[in-house]
Amino acid sequence: MDNKEAIIQATIELIEENGEHLEEITVREICKRAGVGLGLVNYHFGNKDKLIEQCIERMIKGTVEQFQNIREKTEGLTPFEKLEYLGNMTLDFLFEHYAVSKISVLTDMQSPKEGDNTYRTYAAYLPLVAACRPDLDEAATNRKTLYLITIMQQMFLRYETISQTFGIDLSKRENRKIFHTQVLHDILEV
Repeated sequence: MDNKEAIIQATIELIEENGEHLEEITVREICKRAGVGLGLVNYHFGNKDKLIEQCIERMIKGTVEQFQNIREKTEGLTPFEKLEYLGNMTLDFLFEHYAVSKISVLTDMQSPKEGDNTYRTYAAYLPLVAACRPDLDEAATNRKTLYLITIMQQMFLRYETISQTFGIDLSKRENRKIFHTQVLHDILEV
């Protein structure tokens, strides 16, 4: 493993260990775990924040790829039920990995690019939205998928405000499931 990859792996381990407290991860700690000199973080990544963003993107990418491969778990379900399942899985991941997910979503919003985590999530949802509403043209399917992803991100980022507004505690899994199902019905009009 080269130095750059060693730094990434050490940082991912520290992110997983520190959870919500990413600010406590130091460059010194990363380099010690990776077995490299301090200057290599700046050389390869510019600074610690960019390194952490890259690591988080990699972590989320792996999870999004799992979302794209849920076919075996959802065999026998209707397209709507598959979309419901995927949405609940996504929201559970976001809330269970709050700090990492928040950085990922905000980074995608601040610096959107093709292939980012939001784009990959959109790509995973698009065929399911199309299967739920085969009567829609491509443009309408694309819009509805965008609406769904955007609302899910807002459900996550603004869950406290949404919880107060709608009187439903979105930090609780069962409440998220109920709210998500209603959002699906509203967007897909089914």
